Amino acid sequence: MQADFWHARWQQNNIGFHKQEINSYLLEHWQTLAVAPPATVFVPLCGKSVDISWFLQQGYQVEAVELSPLAIEAMLGEQALNASVTRQDDFQVWSGEGFRIWCGDYFSLTAAQLGRIDAVYDRAALIALPKPMRVAYVKHMKQLVGTAPYFLITLSYEQAEMDGPPFSVTGAEVESLYGKDYQGANKPLVSSDVLTRHARFFERGLSYLQEHVYLMQVAKK
Repeated sequence: MQADFWHARWQQNNIGFHKQEINSYLLEHWQTLAVAPPATVFVPLCGKSVDISWFLQQGYQVEAVELSPLAIEAMLGEQALNASVTRQDDFQVWSGEGFRIWCGDYFSLTAAQLGRIDAVYDRAALIALPKPMRVAYVKHMKQLVGTAPYFLITLSYEQAEMDGPPFSVTGAEVESLYGKDYQGANKPLVSSDVLTRHARFFERGLSYLQEHVYLMQVAKK
């Protein structure tokens, strides 16, 4: 998706992908990754996710990246987070107690800017991208975080029944994208039928909708 697409979504407040509550899979399964505070968690394409506040409340450090300044400003206001703004290279950077949010193009972010990352939390980044961009997204992620363990949430549905985003990402694609480097990419920890909980997707014509949770650790060599 082009940057203008996402800027328009935020300007129009067309953000059905945003959730008002902390993700239930995060609450139930995060500890399985065995990444303890004050480890640093990277949250790509974060929007105004309330999950960031949960990480901060648990004592984690958070590095996040988001294209839209409207999203970041909304997050800070709604979650009562204080931050100062600086400029670093191509990014505006909102910094506060325990967090930095990089406002700009994910693909321009560097490992040197982020520093050490101990885990990745991807609730809605991979599924926000069309298939050709997903390959580039994962390739760049490996450059950013090295072998950090990975908490990934995806959706799968019949792609012909609805245009994304969010896009359908099959299990076979997850294995293709991550399986060479990570254990756990070949089988989700959780697969759940959720169409009845998402009326807007039913109304758009979907015949089924599943959520999948992958907990991935670097593969042993």
